[in-house]
Amino acid sequence: MTRPGPSGPKPSSRKYSGIAPEERVRQRRAAILESALEQYGTSGYSAASIKQICRGAGVTERYFYESFPNQEFCLAALYDNLAQAMRAETIAALEQAEPDLDSLTAAGLGAFIRYLTSDPRRARVVLIEVVGVSPDMEQRRHRVLRDFVDTVMATWTTESPRALTRGRRLTATALVGGVNHLLVDWLMDGRHDDPADLVAVCVDLFAAARTQWDVAAVTSQRPPT
Repeated sequence: MTRPGPSGPKPSSRKYSGIAPEERVRQRRAAILESALEQYGTSGYSAASIKQICRGAGVTERYFYESFPNQEFCLAALYDNLAQAMRAETIAALEQAEPDLDSLTAAGLGAFIRYLTSDPRRARVVLIEVVGVSPDMEQRRHRVLRDFVDTVMATWTTESPRALTRGRRLTATALVGGVNHLLVDWLMDGRHDDPADLVAVCVDLFAAARTQWDVAAVTSQRPPT
């Protein structure tokens, strides 16, 4: 039997208990995603079932298919929500920080790392469970990482327009990947390290990259001997 997906039959416009059908659909979808976070973030994506997710959301399986054609679409929606929230908190921290680059770096990295480490379920979904699921999911992961590289580059330009060089973008990509893997290691190793220590290590990495640029700039300006 073909199950109705998100583009299936439209709900009736009749209100129940004063709540419009569209709002009920939104509430059910939100409950399903919250349950999916619990299932994927604890048992793992491959071990979770639609039945378990629906049980946790307090809905029947037909309502899962009201919003998602299958589990991968549910995982993708959850990942998108987490990535958007993670980015929003990072941007908010940058906007509230002092305008010097050291403060911006510490604020942005601190917000990013705290968002994931404050709820290990988020970290597991973002860092582990979406990896290798499908080519489409890999493209989603790549876009999220690339967005954070763009954020790093935009932050660096507050100090110098030279931050827009290709070499510095490659450096930003390497640094974002390093932060990502540090968090993977933190998660897989039992979350023993204090997240504040993770932030401090990442801030030092970014500072070291800037120091290397300064050394290279001075060296390039020296007259030949």
